[in-house]
Amino acid sequence: MGSMNLAITLLVALSIAAIIGTVLQQNQSYTDYIIKFGPFWFDVFNQLGLYDVYSSSWFLFILLFLVLSTSTCIYKNAPNMLREMREYRQNVQLKTLENYSNTYSWTLPQPMADVQHVTQKIFSHNGYSARLKEGESYTLIAGMKGGASRLGYILTHVAIVLICIGGLIDGNAVLKAREMLGQIIPETQNIVANEVPEVSRLGINNQSFRGSVSIPEGRQTDVLFLNYKDGYLVQELPFTVEVKDFRIEHYESGQPKSFESDLVIYDERLDQPLEQTISVNHPLIYDGYSIYQASFSDGGSKLEMLAWPLNGESNVGKKVDTKVGAEVPINLSGERWILEPSDFRLFNINPSAEADKKFENAGPSVQFKMRDKTGEAKEYLNYMVPVEKEGAYYYLSGVRSSPAEEFRYLYIPADDKGSIKRFMNYLHALGNEELLRRIVTEQNFAGSTLPSTDAAQLNEAMIKLVGLFIENGMDGVIDNVEKNVPADKREEVTKLYVRVLQQMLGAVYVDVLLNEGVDVSLGIDEKKAEFFDAASAAMSAIGRYGSPVYFQLASFVHLQASGLQIAKAPGKNLVYPGCAMLILGVFLMFYAPQQRLWARLEEKDGGLRFVLAGHAIRNKLDFSKQYKQIQAQFDRVLTG
Repeated sequence: MGSMNLAITLLVALSIAAIIGTVLQQNQSYTDYIIKFGPFWFDVFNQLGLYDVYSSSWFLFILLFLVLSTSTCIYKNAPNMLREMREYRQNVQLKTLENYSNTYSWTLPQPMADVQHVTQKIFSHNGYSARLKEGESYTLIAGMKGGASRLGYILTHVAIVLICIGGLIDGNAVLKAREMLGQIIPETQNIVANEVPEVSRLGINNQSFRGSVSIPEGRQTDVLFLNYKDGYLVQELPFTVEVKDFRIEHYESGQPKSFESDLVIYDERLDQPLEQTISVNHPLIYDGYSIYQASFSDGGSKLEMLAWPLNGESNVGKKVDTKVGAEVPINLSGERWILEPSDFRLFNINPSAEADKKFENAGPSVQFKMRDKTGEAKEYLNYMVPVEKEGAYYYLSGVRSSPAEEFRYLYIPADDKGSIKRFMNYLHALGNEELLRRIVTEQNFAGSTLPSTDAAQLNEAMIKLVGLFIENGMDGVIDNVEKNVPADKREEVTKLYVRVLQQMLGAVYVDVLLNEGVDVSLGIDEKKAEFFDAASAAMSAIGRYGSPVYFQLASFVHLQASGLQIAKAPGKNLVYPGCAMLILGVFLMFYAPQQRLWARLEEKDGGLRFVLAGHAIRNKLDFSKQYKQIQAQFDRVLTG
């Protein structure tokens, strides 16, 4: 305890921990860490406490041990250092002076009083304070400067103690102790704050914490949330915070440029509410609480969505009113689903394909989950307006099974009016068995004879083929062939099915165009033909889409929320002075080193023997140069 080696070891351990805490993002949800590292490494890092390094047991133990070790060092060495600051070492022996690397002697004819006067003047000229000692046969003049360097050692060690104690105060050692005693239990369910049980709440007497809360514009709160292990704790505040207004500016690339919030603090101890605008790096400090502008998010934007059936049962979108953060039960085709909107973005800025434009805005989008009756969910990202791709316009809908995956997009072509209606009419027509029967009866599909000799069976087979395509796409058609057709005839039957399917789809598409009033007597133009190909490709992918409906964002009311981080850190009252002391101490140690000079005068053999010696603990090379300059000064004055 108190050894230099131990202190260095502890400081190195703290440095490594600080690197880990900087590189690895702290206090995120366990789900994010599992996605990033996988179950095995997640468990390893969790056991090591790397997800909250600065509050982990081993980190706090190192801090505590460093405090004890450094305090012991101060207790042992501070008195000697303080004494040494005032000690001129006037009892140094002649042999010791002669053994120093910086020493020189003269034999002078001048009287001792004159040399003594010159010595004191030169010492003072070079910044050395001097003390005189009269011996039995000699006079010793001891000079010293940089005595405060020893104070630098003390300040540095005291600073380490203060910083570590501040870290212990602001760490969650108290929370860990309360958890071990069963006084607090983290809440793991996603419930509203007022429903969180008392065992997961922290009162206003909690002296140290750092938590976050998202407050929509015009709303207020008197609690915040502390991420703790695999759950969270609700921290109560002795005042109420309201977000009066939130503003954000963007770069041309769409990235946030700046954002700020107008806050109002309501406290019964105030004569009137406190109003202040905060922005990044410009917090509001009130009553020992620091309120930072940390982030922003959607504040519960109101959404009007149209649910378009993808099974062809209807060509009318069902209106669904919801908002971000809500859970809306929906009955679709006799099955219960839950719509969970999670985010709304007003802008989607992407690199532009045009040479004269850097970026382009894809417009608003909504992100949501569709959860089935088993609880399994897929996540979707739907754009409000059509997006251009290779000269055509599409409604984009991304889908993924987990946040670790990239979105896979369904491209639904827009019609001539930029609407989704033609596609939905086409899809509905393909699900209309009466229409299909009329078409197969009226049309003469030359060269499309299926393995049947009966006309009725042939018609039913063609209708069944279309239904199979709508339900499972082309993959479903091929799977059906592989299951029911001998291997030696699969290629032939597959080509036949594809040809028949294309003719059926084309005939239905033409009927849809006729119902729109399009003249197809001379055939269809290239643009409508491209729509047919894109629509057929989209229908082939519907079977992998995972949702029985396509949600189109029809309108919205955009609301934003300000993400605040609120901290109470009484330990900073020790850390900040400790940092100042550390800077001052290091400066004194390295830039004001202790240096000593001795001048020993002794009358001997009818003359005066003068010995000049110097010694320094640090920067010996620089001191040696300074010593030679002082020696030259004595040479000029005493022997010149």
